[in-house]
Amino acid sequence: MANEQLPSPDQLSYEQARDELVRIVKSLEGGQAPLEETLSMWERGEALAARCHAILSAAEARIQNARGEGTPANAPAQN
Repeated sequence: MANEQLPSPDQLSYEQARDELVRIVKSLEGGQAPLEETLSMWERGEALAARCHAILSAAEARIQNARGEGTPANAPAQN
């Protein structure tokens, strides 16, 4: 994985980001990579997880909006 030119997570579909994240997790679980490569994989995994979360959050908002459950624009968001 080191020195590879990978696309930005922002350019990946949910499925692409998820599949790459699964590969990274398996590799990290194997524990065979050198420390620097492990850190790079961890950072990439964090970015991929954030991408997946953003896509899923947008999908959830679309579903809520379609059901008429959307939050009005001036209402505070609930966390």
